Amino acid sequence: MDIHISQGDGVPIYLQIVNQVKYLVASGRLAVGDELPTIRALAERLVINPNTVARAYRELESAGIVAARRSAGTVVTDTGSPLARRECVNILTERVDALLAEARQMNFETEDVLDLIRRRDRAIRPRPEEK
Repeated sequence: MDIHISQGDGVPIYLQIVNQVKYLVASGRLAVGDELPTIRALAERLVINPNTVARAYRELESAGIVAARRSAGTVVTDTGSPLARRECVNILTERVDALLAEARQMNFETEDVLDLIRRRDRAIRPRPEEK
């Protein structure tokens, strides 16, 4: 599981973990039954307090994304999959909102931002011969 924490982006660390796990489930990179790292292992890898990871896991469990099982650790539930599209939309909505807020602060019009997105999409989209 590939999670990266940013200390300076203003989003609480536990919420960064929650959002990234939701994204991994929504994108299919974490499938039903996949086991998340133990609280201690993830805390050590991210160099954060284990209570922070525990809080993130509790949030994910209350959202129905994961389930804590004594014998199997914390695993992705089968109820996480139907949330996939909605979670993707929620994650992208947050990112778009942040982008638009920044663009407005820089006096960019929405059409300018859309043009930039289209140009970047063309630039990073693989060419047919690269697929």
